[in-house]
This record gives sequence, structure tokens and C-alpha cells, in this order.
Amino acid sequence: MALALMSPPRRVTFLLEWGTVPANVFDTHQPILQQLRDPALLRLITALFIHVAWLHLLSNLLFLMIFGVPAERTLGSIRFLILFLLGGVVANFAGAISLAGEVRPIIGCSGAVSAVLGAYVSLFPRARLGLVLPLGFYLEFVRVPAFLLIGIWALLQLLFSYAGGPSYGGYAWWTHVAGFLFGVLFALLSRNAIMRRMRR
Repeated sequence: MALALMSPPRRVTFLLEWGTVPANVFDTHQPILQQLRDPALLRLITALFIHVAWLHLLSNLLFLMIFGVPAERTLGSIRFLILFLLGGVVANFAGAISLAGEVRPIIGCSGAVSAVLGAYVSLFPRARLGLVLPLGFYLEFVRVPAFLLIGIWALLQLLFSYAGGPSYGGYAWWTHVAGFLFGVLFALLSRNAIMRRMRR
């Protein structure tokens, strides 16, 4: 809401200040260890909470509601928060690498939401999702395996990252791919902790 009320110049300044700007993440002319201590890397986190378009925000919230609630119940609140934040950081970092030198900022929590999707499909491989399909004049309710829908989504992200390059549709597609893979790995590594939690 605040961004919508800002003048365009102020909005651009805000996005450059708090978004993940790939050109500013790493400088090839400086030592890596020195750059890893740069507070500017916190923008990998702050960028997660910035959305310019309402549709972008609402679509992320919808995905979180559908897939995040069951994932949070299984992982627990703390572990789910770690998944969201760390998945978003990894996703933004991967996006910054894929867009090296780009001065337009990466914003939004799509990478973090992708991590939640990856965790969901790993935690609930047999889950089924209800879909309403328009068939002529009728609406048909069908149940489709979640892994199939999420798999198609993940494949599209991968195809877009190659077919359209970094600028296709204005999205950093590699953030989605990296976030999804991180979520799958995170859920697999969390299985023992989940089993201990369920036995309590």
C-alpha cells in the first residue's frame, strides 16, 4: 500500500535500497569473504517482503494458504519459518547469480513460496488437489495428484528460465527453480525431526 502511494522516483529509490539488485550482490574485483560480511546482503531477506503489484502479492498469498498451512503443521512453526526465510534467501541469491550485472531489483517472496511448494511435494507425495474445470457449459470438479500440478509448474519455471532468458516476463525464473529445489531438500533433511515431533 505504501509503495502504491509513493511517487515513481521515490518508489524506484526504495526498491533499489531494499530489493536484491544483482549488480550489487557481488563485486568480482573484491575478496569474497569481505563481501560476505557486507550488510547489503541483508537485502536478500528484505526483498522478500516487497511487492509492487497486488496480483503478485495475492498469488503468493494464495499459494501460501494452499500449500503453506499443511506444510507448517507438519514441519512446525519454527522450522517452517526457517524454510521460508532461508529458501527465499537461497532463491534470491540464485536469481542474482543468473542475472549478474542486472541493475533492476529482484523483489517479492516467489522464491520463498517456491521453497514451500518444494517442501509440500516432498512431504505429501500422494496428496491430491481439487480443481474445477470448465467443460463447455458445465463445471467439473476433479481431484488431481498434487505432485503432477506442482511438477508441471516446476517444469514451466525451468523452461521459462531457458526459453525467455532472464528478462522473460520480467521475472527472475531461476529464483523459482532454486527455491523449489531448496524446499525439496529441506523437507527430505527434516524427515527425522518431523518423525520425532509427531511422536511427542
